Amino acid sequence: MKFYRRNARAAQAQTITSAKTICEVSPMTSLVQPGVRKKEAMQMPGGAKNDRFVVSRRRTGLGDCLWSLAAAWRFAERTGRKLVIDWRGSCYLDQPFTNAFPVFFEPVQEIAGVKVICDDQINQHSFPGPFFPAWWNRPAIDCAYRPDEQIFRERDELDQLFQSGRDSDANTVVCDACLMWRCDEEAEREIFRSIKPRSEVQARIDAIFRERFASYSVIGIHVRHGNGEDIMGHAPYWADPERALQQVCNAIDKAKALPHAKPVRAFLCTDSALVLEKVSAMFPDVFTIPKRFQAAQAGPLHSSALGAEGGFSALIEMYLLARCDTVIRFPPTSAFTRYARLLAPRVIEFDLNDPSRLILIEEASKELVVS
Repeated sequence: MKFYRRNARAAQAQTITSAKTICEVSPMTSLVQPGVRKKEAMQMPGGAKNDRFVVSRRRTGLGDCLWSLAAAWRFAERTGRKLVIDWRGSCYLDQPFTNAFPVFFEPVQEIAGVKVICDDQINQHSFPGPFFPAWWNRPAIDCAYRPDEQIFRERDELDQLFQSGRDSDANTVVCDACLMWRCDEEAEREIFRSIKPRSEVQARIDAIFRERFASYSVIGIHVRHGNGEDIMGHAPYWADPERALQQVCNAIDKAKALPHAKPVRAFLCTDSALVLEKVSAMFPDVFTIPKRFQAAQAGPLHSSALGAEGGFSALIEMYLLARCDTVIRFPPTSAFTRYARLLAPRVIEFDLNDPSRLILIEEASKELVVS
C-alpha cells in the first residue's frame, strides 16, 4: 500500500450523507411554525419586523451538526441574519424539546459578529415567515412528517441558494438537512474557534491529554463501522469487511513508520466493539477512552439509548483526535473526523475512488507527490 501525498488544502470530493426519515416534533411547538403567514408571525413573541433568521436544525451525529452549522453560519454572516441553533430531538437525548447544543457546548451570544440564539428559549420563540425552502410555508398539519425525498430536495435548494451568492426574500431560512461540503473551510474553522465544549467536558479532555498524549507522538485512528446501521455513503469502504480491517492495520503500520518527534502511541476511536477487538489483536499497545458500546449490529453510538454520556464521549474523542500528531480517517467520508482533518498536522486518508490507496496530507506540503 503506497502513500499519495497531497496538499492539506486540496479540494475534497463531495460526499452526501443520507438522513433517516425524520418525524418532526409537533409543529405547534416547533421553533418554525409552518403555515404562519408573514403578518401574523411578526406579531408573535420573538418575531420582529426587521429581524431575519437562519435556523440550523440537526438531530444527527455531532460531526454533521457542526459542519452543517458552519454552512448555516456562513449564510447568516453573508446576509446579515441572526443564527438559531436548534438541535432539539437530538439523537443523543431522549427529551424531544431539549436543545442539545447547550447540553454539550457553552452557550454563545454571537459568532464572529453574527447574533446567536442557542438555548431552550427557542421553545417559546416563533419566527417570521415567509420561509425558505418553500415547504415550510405549508399548513402545520401537513408538516408532521418529512420523507427522505423532501429532506434531500431541501438540501439541494439550500445548496443552490448558498452557491448563488444571493439572499432569499424569506424572513426565515430553515437549514434542516445535511450541509456537509456547503461552506468554505474558514467557516468551519470559525465555528470551532467560537464554540467550546462544556467546561466539565473540556476538563476531561485536558486531563486525558496531559496523562496520555502530551509525552508522545500520538497516531489517532478513527474507524467508522456503523455496527448494523445503514452507513450509506460509507458503504463502499466496508464492501469487504476483512479487507477493510486489513487496510486500517496497513495504514497504522505506515503511520508508525513515518518520522516522529516523540515515542509513538496509537489511539483508537470506533463505534464497534468488534473493530476494537480486531485492531487490538493486531496492535496490543493501542489505547482507547473507556465508553459504552451498543450491542453488536445494534446501530451507531449516537443513540439516545446511551444517554447524554454518549454525546460527551463523542466530544471527548472528537477533540482528542484533533490534538493527535497523525490522524487516520477510515472512511474519510465521516464528518466525525472533520475537526481533526482541519487541525491535525498530518492526516492519512483512503482514496475515495480506490480505498486501497493511502493519501498522506501534511500541512507543510505544497503539491501532490506520488510515491
